[in-house]
Amino acid sequence: MSDSPPEPKHKPARPLNRWGMGTLSVFQTAFLIVVVIALNYLAMHHYARLDMSRSADYSLSSATTRYLGSESLTGRVQPVKWIMAYRRSSPFYERTRALVEEYARLSKGGIVLEIVDPLRSPDRMQEVTAAYGLTLVRDLIIIDARSDESPAITEDANQIKTLNPNVRLVVAEDMAVYATADGTRRIVGFQGEDVLTASLVAAIEGRPRVMALLADKSDMEKQEGPSPRKSLEDTLRFQNVALEEIQLSGISAIPAEISGVVLAAPRYDLTESELAVIERYWNQPRAAILVFAGTGGMPPKLRAFLRANGITPRNDRVIAREKDALVTAARGVFTKGIGFTRDLAGQTTEFGGASSSLDVREGAEDLLNQRIQPMGLIQVPAGFWGETKFGQGGEVFDEMEDHGPPLYLAASVTRGAESDDRFAADSSRMIVISNADFLDPKHHRAENLDFLASSVNWLVGREDLAGIGPRSLGTYKLPLLDAQVSFINRINLFFLPAFLVLIGVFVWSSRRV
Repeated sequence: MSDSPPEPKHKPARPLNRWGMGTLSVFQTAFLIVVVIALNYLAMHHYARLDMSRSADYSLSSATTRYLGSESLTGRVQPVKWIMAYRRSSPFYERTRALVEEYARLSKGGIVLEIVDPLRSPDRMQEVTAAYGLTLVRDLIIIDARSDESPAITEDANQIKTLNPNVRLVVAEDMAVYATADGTRRIVGFQGEDVLTASLVAAIEGRPRVMALLADKSDMEKQEGPSPRKSLEDTLRFQNVALEEIQLSGISAIPAEISGVVLAAPRYDLTESELAVIERYWNQPRAAILVFAGTGGMPPKLRAFLRANGITPRNDRVIAREKDALVTAARGVFTKGIGFTRDLAGQTTEFGGASSSLDVREGAEDLLNQRIQPMGLIQVPAGFWGETKFGQGGEVFDEMEDHGPPLYLAASVTRGAESDDRFAADSSRMIVISNADFLDPKHHRAENLDFLASSVNWLVGREDLAGIGPRSLGTYKLPLLDAQVSFINRINLFFLPAFLVLIGVFVWSSRRV
C-alpha cells in the first residue's frame, strides 16, 4: 500500500490592515484633488483659444489686435473700463459677448470688462445709469477711458448734459447693418468690431482727428445714398477721423488743428497763392496729404508739386489685352515698401474705373539730399501698360508713346528723418493714389478699403491701427419648402425618439439574457 502525498500547508492569513488602507485611500483622494486643482489652475492661466468657424468670425483683425497691444493701451496708468449692459434675450448677445471678451483678453489687462444683465441685476444697472446719466435703458456698451477723476457727465447752466469726451456709448443698433426691402427693414450684417474699435480709439483720444477736404479743388460732392464721398467719410469715421470741408481759396494757411488735407479728383488747377499754401503746409512738421487722381488727369501745377516730391501722375490709362479683349480695370500688387502695408504685401488687387500710372523716383539722389523719400506701394504686374491714346480704338502698346513698366497705382512720400526714431514723429507724409473710382460702392474691394484705412492711420501718425481691418459679418437665410420643414419635424419628433427607444430596448433585452 503506497503512502498518500502529504497535504499542502496553508500559510496563515495576514490580518487586514484597515488603518493602512484607509490612510492610502486618503492620500490617493488628496493627491487626486491636488491634481484636479493644479490642472484647473494651469488651464485657467495657460490656454490657447482656437476659432474653428469657417471664416474666423470670432477672431479680431490684425489692425485691432495690433492696437490692443500698442502703447495707447499698455502705457495707461488706469485700464479702460468696459461695461456691457445687454439683455440675454438680445439677438446679438452671444456674438457681442464673445467679441468684447476677446478685446479684454488680447489687451492683457488694458481693458477691464464687466457684463451686466439689466433684467437680472437691476440694482447694478441703476448704478450704471446714474453714473453715466442714462435715461433710457438699452442694450449698449460703455467704454470709459478716463484717466483722471473728471465726472462722466457734466451739466451746464441751461441743464444741458454733456458726456465726457473720454466716454463712449456703443448702442447695439449701431453694430447692426440694416437693409430695407419691400418696405421691411431687417438686419443683414454685423459690424461690431468696426464700431467697437472706432469707439475705443475715440474714447482714448478724446476727440476725433480732423482731415480737411479741399472742397473747392475736389470733385467729390455730397450725395444721397451710397457714393464715393460717403465711402470716404465712412472709412475715415471708423478710424476716428472726421472729414470736414474747407475752401483753399481765401486762406493763408492750413488751420493748425487739421491733421491732414485731402485732394480728391481735382478738376481745377491751383493758383499761385493756393499752391504756396500747400507748399508751406507740406514743408512744416507733421504735414499729411492724401491725393486721389481723377479721370481727367492731374492739373499742371499740382502735378509739378507732386513731381518735385518724386511722384509724377501721368496722363494715360492703365490697360492690358488678354485674349484680344481689352482690360480696363487695372490690377496691382501691394509692395513691401512701408510698415503699414506689411499685412497686404504680396496680395493682388484690382481698381475699378479709370486708373492712370504713377512714375515714382525711388532712391533718386537729388531727392535724398532733400530728405524726400518716394516709394511705390501698389505696382502694376506685367502685361499692363499706360496707354496715352485711350479711347481712340486699336489700343496696342507703343514703346515710343506709351508708358511701360515699372508702373504704380499708389505711392507714398516722406519728408524728413523718417528712419530716425528721434525725429520720425516730425516728418511729413503724403499718399498719392492714381484712382478715385475705387471709392464708388460698385467698385468696392475689401483690400482697397483696408489700404485706404491703413494709409489714413499712417498719415495721422497712428501706425498701430494700420493693417487688415475687420470684416462685416452677414446674415443668411436658408430657404426651405413646406415639405422639407415637415420632413425635418418628423425626424425630430418621431424618428429620433423612436431610434433612442429601440436602443434602450436592445440594451435592456441584452442584459436580461
